[in-house]
Parts: sequence; structure tokens; C-alpha cells
Amino acid sequence: MSTTRTRRAALMAATVTATLVLAACGGNDSDDASHGSSHGTSSSPSADTAAAHNAQDVSFAQGMIPHHRQALEMAELAADRASSAQVKDLAARIEKAQDPEIKTMSGWLKSWGEEVPEAGASMPGMDHGSQSGMPGMMDDGDMEELGKASGKGFDTMFLTMMVEHHEGAIDMAETEKAKGRYAAATAMADDIITGQTAEITEMNKLLGKS
Repeated sequence: MSTTRTRRAALMAATVTATLVLAACGGNDSDDASHGSSHGTSSSPSADTAAAHNAQDVSFAQGMIPHHRQALEMAELAADRASSAQVKDLAARIEKAQDPEIKTMSGWLKSWGEEVPEAGASMPGMDHGSQSGMPGMMDDGDMEELGKASGKGFDTMFLTMMVEHHEGAIDMAETEKAKGRYAAATAMADDIITGQTAEITEMNKLLGKS
């Protein structure tokens, strides 16, 4: 509880005090970021999907699906609320990368005979507002604050939250790389690490953190 409160206070402080460093010519940032944001995968369920997977692969897919869905929820808000073209572009790239990954992971789970997390619902032990099992997830209060924000305040809050969200996804992906067995899942995890690490660098630059 104290961790959530402390984090929310930090987010609000960042919203009030952080100065966005949004260069007039953002072409280079977009070019650099586009390389890092291509972390989607064209993998699709096939006849051998059910083979050579383990419990970690199932856990990865069941955890990353709702994690990605929250990122999409945050990104969708940016279309109407962000003031920065660079933030809007980043949000669009996040949607483009993560939506196909949700579909791919859902296909794996169906092929494995495992439960696919329903939209708007969390897996057991992974409550929407809980940090346990879902690193980087925002709680309901965080999402409500983001939904109320607009303009530069939204930009700062979105970037600050998404950095934390990406860091959580990277943690989950690193566990999959270390313990997963299904080749397509570990490959997606590697793509997530590469792409979201690059996006964190981009977002920190927009927040003025170099």
C-alpha cells in the first residue's frame, strides 16, 4: 500500500515539475525510436504450438496479455489528450506493436488448452491494482488520474507511467527468456526486451532525463 502511495506521489510530482524536452525537429527521435519499437512478432499458432512448452511459457502469455492490454488502454488515451506529437507517435507505435502480440499469445494459449485472460479481467493472483505478479502495472487510481489529465500534464504523466510499465514488461520477458521453453515465446520476450528498452530511452529523453 505504501509502495503504491509513494509511487503515485512520485508520478504526481513528476507531472508538476518535469519539463518535457520536445525538440522542434523530432525526426531523429522518431527514426531512432522506430528501430526500437518493432518488437511485434508475426509468429502465429501452428500445428507444433502445443509441443515443447512449459508452465513458464503459459505464465508468460497469461501475464503479458493483460499487461499489454493496459499499455494499449494508456496509449489510446494519448490520441485525444496528449499535446506532444512525439508522445502521440510513441503511443501509436506501442499500439501497433503490442496488439498483434496479444493476438499471438492468445493463439498459443488456445492451442495449449490454457485459459486466455478475458478483456477487462485479470488472471488469478494478478489483480488489476496489484503489483504482485504484474510488475509495472498501474492500479485503478493511477489510470483514473491519467484519464483526467490532458495537455503537457498528460504527456508527463503518460511518459512517467509508461516507463514503469515497460520496465515491468522487461522483467517479465527476462524471466521468460531464462525459464521458458517454447521458442516463439522466448523470441517474443527477446523482442520485447529490445524494443521496450529503446522506448524507455526515448521516453526518458522526452522527460528531460537524458
